[in-house]
Amino acid sequence: MTPRSLTLALGVVVLVAGGASAEATRTVKAQPAFRLRVLRLVDHSRRAHYRNGTSRTRVLVTDVRVPTRGHAPYPLVVFGHGFALTPQPYARLLDTWADGGYIVAAPVFPVENANAPGGPDESDLVNQPGDMSFVVSRLTAPTSPLRGLVDPERIAFAGQSDGAETAFAAAYDPRYLDRRVDAAVILSGAALPGFTGPARSPPLLAVQGTRDPINSPGTTVAYFRLMHRPKFLLWLLGATHLPPYTTRDRWAAVVDRATLTFLDHYLRGAPLGHLLASGGRYAGARIVSDG
Repeated sequence: MTPRSLTLALGVVVLVAGGASAEATRTVKAQPAFRLRVLRLVDHSRRAHYRNGTSRTRVLVTDVRVPTRGHAPYPLVVFGHGFALTPQPYARLLDTWADGGYIVAAPVFPVENANAPGGPDESDLVNQPGDMSFVVSRLTAPTSPLRGLVDPERIAFAGQSDGAETAFAAAYDPRYLDRRVDAAVILSGAALPGFTGPARSPPLLAVQGTRDPINSPGTTVAYFRLMHRPKFLLWLLGATHLPPYTTRDRWAAVVDRATLTFLDHYLRGAPLGHLLASGGRYAGARIVSDG
């Protein structure tokens, strides 16, 4: 549910007692499920080096969706976008998680984003796990602009394509490890070169299209085999690389349901049954579980 769809007016009928009944209506606006904040987070300890030869302090402009329902503190999901993109194309999926009661923080990676000076540069990918960790540190610090809203004990990393490689590295790779991560959602992703096995084993949900021309299914199978339990692999039968996560195609419903069920179980202790049923319940998907 997005803020744009939350301006629905609800007609409330009021009956007046005595004599002939009369009807009056009043308009009630539903409360938005979340509010969007844009934070400018500056990491003075590291620099960004651009293709046009310039360099500057790493600045992470971060879209943060903050729930307006339920009770704080809320679990945190930090999301990494793909190469030559920004978080905006993923708004539908990020809205879904925020509507489910998660603070969703999606930074714009300084060098890989679509508008980077000189153009996006994939060589900066190895610096992005540090970006995601920095976002966690800023949002959970005593001086956080979201002070009191983020639960530092319930954190997930997620991402798509290069953003998925980023999230995977921060969750599992000994070279980039962030031990605060409690679960990871890897959408059409991979391990960074040189990965030989996980340093730790937070729960994993991998999602992969079978007709992905950019991140081959074999790449996902390779890293998935190295991982420890609990782990789940959701196959999107016939899906390609980006659309399952950015559009309302025929796989969107299963991605929404599976990712939310996974997060709800490992960050909130909710039942896992819907995740295991998702592959059979929706056409075009199947799930492999090793929980």
